[in-house]
Amino acid sequence: MRNALPIDAVVGDYVQLANGGGSQLKGVCPFHDEKSASFYVHPGKGVFHCFGCGESGDTISFLMKIEHFSFAEAVERMAGQANITLRYEEGGYSPRHQQGERTRLVEAHKVAAAWFQEQLETPEAEIGRNFLAERGFDADAAKHFGVGYAPAGWEHLVRYLRGKGFSDKEILLGGLASQGQRGGLIDRFRGRLVWPIRDTTGEVIGFGARRLREDDNGPKYLNTPETPIYKKSNVLYGIDLAKKEIAKSGRAVVVEGYTDVMACHLAGVTTAVATCGTAFAEDHIKIIRRLLMDTSQYRGETVFTFDGDAAGQKAALRAFEDDQKFAARTSIAITPGGMDPCELRLAKGDEAVRELIENPVPLFEFALRSAVARHRVDTPEGRAAALEEAAQIIVKIKDRSIQHEYAVQLAGLLGILDEQFVVRRIGQLARWQRDNPQQARGAQLSARRIEVQAAAQPAVPVYRLNPKDPAQFVERELLKLALQHPDLVSPAFDNYGDEEFPTPPYAAVRAAVRQAGGAAYGATLPDFTAVVREVCPDDQVRRLVTELTVEPIRTRRAADAIYAGEFLVKLRLQAVDRRIAEVRAQLQRLGNRSSAEEMNAVQSELWALQQYGQGLRSRGFEGL
Repeated sequence: MRNALPIDAVVGDYVQLANGGGSQLKGVCPFHDEKSASFYVHPGKGVFHCFGCGESGDTISFLMKIEHFSFAEAVERMAGQANITLRYEEGGYSPRHQQGERTRLVEAHKVAAAWFQEQLETPEAEIGRNFLAERGFDADAAKHFGVGYAPAGWEHLVRYLRGKGFSDKEILLGGLASQGQRGGLIDRFRGRLVWPIRDTTGEVIGFGARRLREDDNGPKYLNTPETPIYKKSNVLYGIDLAKKEIAKSGRAVVVEGYTDVMACHLAGVTTAVATCGTAFAEDHIKIIRRLLMDTSQYRGETVFTFDGDAAGQKAALRAFEDDQKFAARTSIAITPGGMDPCELRLAKGDEAVRELIENPVPLFEFALRSAVARHRVDTPEGRAAALEEAAQIIVKIKDRSIQHEYAVQLAGLLGILDEQFVVRRIGQLARWQRDNPQQARGAQLSARRIEVQAAAQPAVPVYRLNPKDPAQFVERELLKLALQHPDLVSPAFDNYGDEEFPTPPYAAVRAAVRQAGGAAYGATLPDFTAVVREVCPDDQVRRLVTELTVEPIRTRRAADAIYAGEFLVKLRLQAVDRRIAEVRAQLQRLGNRSSAEEMNAVQSELWALQQYGQGLRSRGFEGL
């Protein structure tokens, strides 16, 4: 049995192997974290050895080690893959009750997966078929990915598995059922679409199920619980379909959900995988590194795709925290308009999905942009704060040449012409962290604790208003006019976007005014503020609306259209000046590395903004 399958074929399901010299193959060791390939396989002799951690053995011991198999389970796995029938000593051929526990659980999942697929063709499953069709997946796509349907009853699968010879203990242990209140077993998945989750060898080890009906009070996605064969931190959905192409192309694409994996594969991005109900973490990195043969010599690329909303950006920055553990290049592709790959494919076709993956942004650059975007870089104070936050990201980069390049890029993002000032500041921080590792680590831990505490609190915007800030004063005064005298600022005020109010609390008030119908509608009401207060998202915004309603307008004369026009112009000018600063920084960042077409487009935008700003300054309200 040890020679039933070539050892390189078995190991190759877990590790990308390359020529190691002579008749040997080598790859990244799956048993310890390493930066260079020290894991060798000798196909002719059927053995492996790692010169880093010392693990060695034959095909069976490899399976026992990597899958935590017993000897019998390793033999059963090899026999199944080699189509060999085993004879057990006590009672005929392959008696089920003598098979290893893991083998029985895998078999139960295989049977369940086939049954779920059959159920997808039943009349009850029409809601599931419609769900797939609305997302661009036909019957062939469902079959390719093994998508099935779990009926809405309580014990359909339980009864079916019992009929196939599986015990209640096995069904429960495998996470296919749960204990009912009356002591019996009930199906874990009921009335849902079901995706089989497979390991790298293609064995079904768990399921992910999507809610379809409004009266289903369970979570949107329900996964198999932790079982002897399913550890969510050690699996990636789609890895069985993507592993060969990942190894061949040197690229892995990490998306967020099952339908995103389907959309990517159908669009031709066959390297896509997804986590299963958990954040992308260190164990997932190890899986991808082994397939990429990610070492200092063999460099691959990992592209993360996340929604463009706030949650997606947080997920991307979590991935950035693990970036230093990759030797591979890591990038992020933010989908346009907040669409996920599935929605993008449906809206714009397969080519749009491929273009998304082909044009990612380096993860370091994304992290820098995110840090800078949290500050008002049109003010000296905002630039200084953005520099300090972004510098903490750059000093984490271990490669000094890349660190310098991103320091220069940061200067461009901030619009700081003196690049060497930024380079020197980052150098100072890097030296301080090297010379004071304990203090640096303490500062990082404190920052992490603050971040965790903040995450545990309700998502209420926190921002200290500064009445002495001239830019904030313009926002505040215009909002007071919109609430107290909507007739003076309409209809122009309603054409202003939330982004023209960069102070978060004021942007929230602006959004409430819009939701209440806008200033033009407010001008027709005797008490517009009462309507605005009703649509405020929370008490904090509601209090600010009240405050702005009772605070006097800051003019010695009575508020009139001329005064209102002045502030409409001032706010628009502030937005134009901010955008001019951003475009100038973009020009500086582009330098000589961009095409003439791209440079001309940015320069044209800068010229148009400058002309518009001059018109506002010279013509005032008429220039709006």
